Amino acid sequence: MRKNDSDIAGVKKYRWIILSLVFFATTINYLDRQVISLLKDDYLEPLFGWNETDYANIVIAFQVTYAIGMVGSGFIIDRIGTKPGYALSLTVWSLASIGHAFARSTVGFAIARGVLGFSEAGNFPAAIKTVAEWFPKKERALAAGIFNSGTNVGAILAPLTVPLIAGAYGWEWAFIITGAIGLIWLIFWWIFYDSPRKHKKISPEEYNYIHSDDASSKESTEVTEKVRWITLLGYRQTWAFALLKFFTDPIWWFILFWLPSFLNKQYGMTKMDLAFPIAVVYTMAMFGSIAGGWLSGHFINRGWPVYKARRTALLIFACCALPMVSAQWLGNFSYWYAVLIIGLAASAHQAWSANIFTTVSDMFPKEAVASVVGIGGMIGAVGGIIIARTAGMLLDHFKALGSIETGYYIMFIICALAYIIAWSFFSMLVPKMPKAKI
Repeated sequence: MRKNDSDIAGVKKYRWIILSLVFFATTINYLDRQVISLLKDDYLEPLFGWNETDYANIVIAFQVTYAIGMVGSGFIIDRIGTKPGYALSLTVWSLASIGHAFARSTVGFAIARGVLGFSEAGNFPAAIKTVAEWFPKKERALAAGIFNSGTNVGAILAPLTVPLIAGAYGWEWAFIITGAIGLIWLIFWWIFYDSPRKHKKISPEEYNYIHSDDASSKESTEVTEKVRWITLLGYRQTWAFALLKFFTDPIWWFILFWLPSFLNKQYGMTKMDLAFPIAVVYTMAMFGSIAGGWLSGHFINRGWPVYKARRTALLIFACCALPMVSAQWLGNFSYWYAVLIIGLAASAHQAWSANIFTTVSDMFPKEAVASVVGIGGMIGAVGGIIIARTAGMLLDHFKALGSIETGYYIMFIICALAYIIAWSFFSMLVPKMPKAKI
């Protein structure tokens, strides 16, 4: 009898094995996209004679195709299913990452980067769909926070491993080895993953637990036919999520691409000096992602309605981003004040992301989740392109005036207020987050 009880207890945790696969895929996703930035100064720029415009065009190739890929990948994953959809996305982006090693011109790198951006866009629609399939609503934000923390692990691992590989074996092998890791992941994904409905390792108890709050919800709906992508644009729930992404995704892009430059320009840090402060920022963001996912689940477990739990958590995280206004001023006393405040903002962003992703599975049937995440991701990527252009022009303008600090100060104000603005729009559009009637 005890043996059977033990077996059941073990099987009830199978969804966490599935989540670990998604976490590693997200880590690989961010590891692969960072390789080129770490090789740029010491290897690629001298070898291919790039100027900043050449590199900017390569980065934009990634951003544009990433935006397009968000819509395409979400649609494909909803049509063919999570298992083959995720596998297809990761296969293509791993091969695209390896393909960088064979590029011999700026155009070649732009093409490889474009394919990487388009295929990497499939990660988040597939990951959120996986969470929607394998977790009850009360655990989805925590699950999203855990897998989303993989972005920070990837951001920390890349500068620790890529320069070592390039130094020992050459810059080509940095692309080849990191790309090959994704192909190894595919083996485990194909062995361990299937939907709960088909999976042989899941117990009836765990299956019922996963669907417990779906079954108890009065708004629960079953969709047996494939949802047409174009019809989703007619729902205010889609645009509520898209606006959350449009206003706040660019803040993460800004921190990701401009933090090293800010620390260099403001405090004169060298590449060696930057490693530890940047690791601190992303470590804080990693813990913020997990804690943020836990918080709304904690509210739900206390009996709060899902909409109230999500909106309250989002408001708390929006307020945590506000101190970014003071990052520069406090940085005059010690650069560590600036680093910690930016780390708090990055942590708030990841906590925010863990919750906004789960609003999709709260408001839409599982058959439409990847498509809606893709639409929102595309809008967020467009916002990222806009803020990249804005930051570049603003910082160049004030640099020419001999006051680049002013440009960063304005950008930090934009970063601090973006979350409150996004939360306000979301609250007006879907105050109680009703289930979309499809």
